[in-house]
Amino acid sequence: MEFGIVEAARGVATETEERCFITELWNDSHDEAVSLARATVLPGVTTAWHVLSVDERYVVTQGSGRMEVGKHDARDIGSGDVVLIPAGIRQRVTNTGEGDLEFLCVCTPRFTSDCYSGIDTT
Repeated sequence: MEFGIVEAARGVATETEERCFITELWNDSHDEAVSLARATVLPGVTTAWHVLSVDERYVVTQGSGRMEVGKHDARDIGSGDVVLIPAGIRQRVTNTGEGDLEFLCVCTPRFTSDCYSGIDTT
């Protein structure tokens, strides 16, 4: 890796089929090691069950929620918490607060669209 400064992401948050909004902050094919995005889940919303083929960490920056990962018991999360989600394990989160739930998504190696699989629970 070489030294560099990347200007703040000016992209618009994109609504996903997962029922959240994602803003890519760092996702570059020249840096396969990691990607970084900001996720926003609106009050009362539960994201769709999904699985990634990469390891993911949520760094909660705002709000409160209820995290479900694999077969583990659901856990309350809030600002400052870090959630570790191994590759291949299903996950979803519910915003239990009155304001937006926001968290950074750090994926290793970097996230690409083929890393994502929705889970049909119907």
